[in-house]
Amino acid sequence: PPIWKAITRLSLAIRLKPASPITPPETSATVLLLRMLEFSGEVGGCRVLSRRGRGNTAPAPRGNGRERILTMKSLTDRLGRSLRDLRISVTDRCNFKCFYCKSATLLNYMDHNEILSYEEVERLARLFLELGVCKIRVTGGEPLLRREIETLVARLACLPGLKDLALTTNGYKLFKQVHLLSQAGLQRVTISLDSLRRERFEEITRSKDFEKVLKSITAAKKWKLEPVKVNCVIVRGVNDDEILDFAEFARHQNITIRFIEFMPIDEDEKWTRDKVVTGEEILSVLKSQYQLSELERPEISSTSRNYRFHDGKGKVGLIMPVSRPFCGQCSRIRITADGKIRTCLFSLVEHDIKSPMRQGADDTSLKEFILNTVAKKEARQHINEPDFVAPPRTMSYIGG
Repeated sequence: PPIWKAITRLSLAIRLKPASPITPPETSATVLLLRMLEFSGEVGGCRVLSRRGRGNTAPAPRGNGRERILTMKSLTDRLGRSLRDLRISVTDRCNFKCFYCKSATLLNYMDHNEILSYEEVERLARLFLELGVCKIRVTGGEPLLRREIETLVARLACLPGLKDLALTTNGYKLFKQVHLLSQAGLQRVTISLDSLRRERFEEITRSKDFEKVLKSITAAKKWKLEPVKVNCVIVRGVNDDEILDFAEFARHQNITIRFIEFMPIDEDEKWTRDKVVTGEEILSVLKSQYQLSELERPEISSTSRNYRFHDGKGKVGLIMPVSRPFCGQCSRIRITADGKIRTCLFSLVEHDIKSPMRQGADDTSLKEFILNTVAKKEARQHINEPDFVAPPRTMSYIGG
């Protein structure tokens, strides 16, 4: 019942730090408790985010002049693309070292004081929501390595204007924390899994936690963090012989398996085009065994082409950033764990919003910074051009 969810969030909030100089009054722990308890929506115009995003009422814009102008219904770049999806990395650390992302030897982690605090993450999330963003995905690194991550989820879940709150994880700890995350307000989860064979999983991730990932998939279903999605990066000569195995896994578990093309963002810089298994190749393999029907995209900006099986449960999806880039409909913007805004996954430039925030910039100034940054969003990525330059930081630092 709603009252028990509110009580759960109250218990989580007790562990929160009081408002600091960088935390605006409206996000203090005291008001946060009121927001969590006032799920009826009668105080402050804010209702606690439901599991499906229903009942969320944004407050009327505060202030006037510049501040009123900077409370927007749509955050739009110079090409007219509406940016609705914010991906926030909360850590650069990951306990897996997947070869397509992390090096097996380098441990160049940032100092803790370089990482955004939960108060800073919440403040930036609120500003983006006031500018028109409506979806937030918490990423890393591995976000569940961050202490008491459920407290951040609880704070984000009751921000006005938020319609969808998701998290990406490698599954290492999810089965232990899924109940706290669900009760805190998390709606959906995406889990990474690149092989269904234990030995190969260990080779890819350089870890021995295969069973934990499987337990996390089961736990996510139990706690209805749905639709449960499993991301699988397909690399030629590594796991491209498991495409049909993953399809059967999707059918048996009644989940969505999303096959992702291998991208040039690996720390060891071993990406080559011949290792890319294109989405069309994957689809051809799937159609050799199954009858599939393509599903209508829920939004024009959706990155995945999704298919259902004619005679069974589960779905498969194709994410094709190399062979079929989706830049023209991109709706995403990212904040790295150390407070840099990235306007594209493959950006060569980052925009430091942490420094002005820590130097005392007010909300209006930070919103203007965000708008100026959005205006610089790239028209497209250049993977398929001969002069392509890979970004200086890999996915574990950028945030997925």
